[in-house]
Amino acid sequence: MVFLFRFIILAAIVALIYTTIKYFFDPKRKLEKAQENKDFYFLDSSDNIHKNFLMTYKGAMFEGEKYMGTTERAFEVVSIYVDVKDPSQLYRLERNDFYYMEHEIYTHYPHSKIEWKSPIKEFLKGKKPEEKHPVD
Repeated sequence: MVFLFRFIILAAIVALIYTTIKYFFDPKRKLEKAQENKDFYFLDSSDNIHKNFLMTYKGAMFEGEKYMGTTERAFEVVSIYVDVKDPSQLYRLERNDFYYMEHEIYTHYPHSKIEWKSPIKEFLKGKKPEEKHPVD
């Protein structure tokens, strides 16, 4: 009976340690922590072409959709569409911030063409998004 009780206590301690370690090394937690600290973090499953990547920079969360195509050498990611999760998070981001993120994406996917979705696309082209004014 005492042996069984000790075994259950030991199993509970091992489970607690395992859960704690798994929590601290969870990539989603690292992404959320980087967003809180306004750091850069790139979360991607490069093995899975169908899974979008997430990145955070200066508190803004971005999602990139990967599309496969052919290059001269192999089938690779050739097109990436990047969108911001919440446009209000773009506050105080500058052109150089987007160029930095593009550089980081190119380090992971060097043969890709990156396209930003609206309103970032218009911002990088130097145009302001059209504002709709109510008709009097």
